[in-house]
Amino acid sequence: MHASRNLAFAGLLLGMAMAQLDGLIVTAALPAIGADLHARTGLVAVTAAGLLTLTVATPLHGRLGDLHGRRVTFAGSVLVFAAASAWCAAAPDLGSLIAARALQGVGGSGLIVAAMSALGELFDRDELLRRQGWQTAVFAAATLGGPPLGGLLAAGPGWRWIFLVNLPLCVPALVLGLRGLPAKRRRDKEKFDVGSSLLLVVAGAAVVALGTVDALARGPLWTSGLVGVAGVAGFLFVRRQRRATSPLIAPKVFADAVLKRAVVVNGLAGAALYGTFTYVALVAALSAGAAGTGVLLVAMTAGQLALSASFAALARRHPEMPAWGRFGCLLGTAGLAVIAIAAAFDGTPWLLAPGLFAIGAAFAVCTSAYTVLGQTRAARDLMGVTMGALTFARQAGGLAGAAVFGWLALATTGGLAAPGLTVAFAAAAVTMLVAWLTAPAVTSAEAVSSPS
Repeated sequence: MHASRNLAFAGLLLGMAMAQLDGLIVTAALPAIGADLHARTGLVAVTAAGLLTLTVATPLHGRLGDLHGRRVTFAGSVLVFAAASAWCAAAPDLGSLIAARALQGVGGSGLIVAAMSALGELFDRDELLRRQGWQTAVFAAATLGGPPLGGLLAAGPGWRWIFLVNLPLCVPALVLGLRGLPAKRRRDKEKFDVGSSLLLVVAGAAVVALGTVDALARGPLWTSGLVGVAGVAGFLFVRRQRRATSPLIAPKVFADAVLKRAVVVNGLAGAALYGTFTYVALVAALSAGAAGTGVLLVAMTAGQLALSASFAALARRHPEMPAWGRFGCLLGTAGLAVIAIAAAFDGTPWLLAPGLFAIGAAFAVCTSAYTVLGQTRAARDLMGVTMGALTFARQAGGLAGAAVFGWLALATTGGLAAPGLTVAFAAAAVTMLVAWLTAPAVTSAEAVSSPS
């Protein structure tokens, strides 16, 4: 059994590595893609398409895993990701590449959610914390190696190879997952809720569109229309979840006050930290050239890696995850406030560098703490929907945050110069402070969401 779990862990790590590497490696190759496909406009859709499907498919994969087991959903996600990668590599034009990237996002979403859910089923809290070092190493390799690898492949054999390299990696991930992950044991007759899925896709697509397409986020008519669509679809989705016999996100998950608060905090922290990633480079560029901006951004990556590694070691001695989550929220609040002050003084490097380090560290702590909290607190038959809800909240929050903070900057100062960036980061700091006030402080001995 121990050997089988190690095989599963290796396959899950490989799947997470492919999913995390995907967006970073593609971004670095966008100029080469545009030149080869003669695409002067629309390149942003190459990344936006994958981000859209990655976000909206997250809770769907969680529910599918609960119904059919992690082995089936992980293997299916690997096959979809491999097929989409081959399609991307063979794409003859920009439209085909965008469609292939959308399919690749569906597969990548499944790799992430299936991995997090399966880890929660396979290991207890102490073992999860012991294995955090491996997950940190995967994250570090993807973060540090993705952009250089994308640039090297695009400049060398060609941009199509950034997708072809996925294919040999999918083979061992598939084999390890099939051999190591447990099959579904329950033989219930629950069905997948298609109607709720469609409502979630509509609501999620509206939020993602606001966060990724500037023309939509900054056009008053489009903004109000998309907000209305997201609101109506979200309302109908929640209403359906309360009445459905087999809901996509079981209300039992939110009967647990700790998990409910964790989902809300993940959304707020995602808005504050994910949502400001777009504007970080703009603040750094206020006082530095291209080279100096790159050096400053290393501080954010250093914060992520330092706290990821520290968390893996320290959390084994201090395993109370809510306390770690609250610490991450406070760290993020401080970092975002410092960056807002730095922006007001034209990006002063001695202020900006520690602020960037702090928000990178906050992202690492919040993600790790609330992931482990969900993995160890959720009932086994609700593991997928719990992890899907936490991940979706973080991703959708980040996209909504990017749109809202950009709109605030434009509405109050008319642009994204120093005054506008000050407003954006100050608003993000307030959002992170609200996350700290909302964060669960104490957990009970048992999860309320456990099946009765």
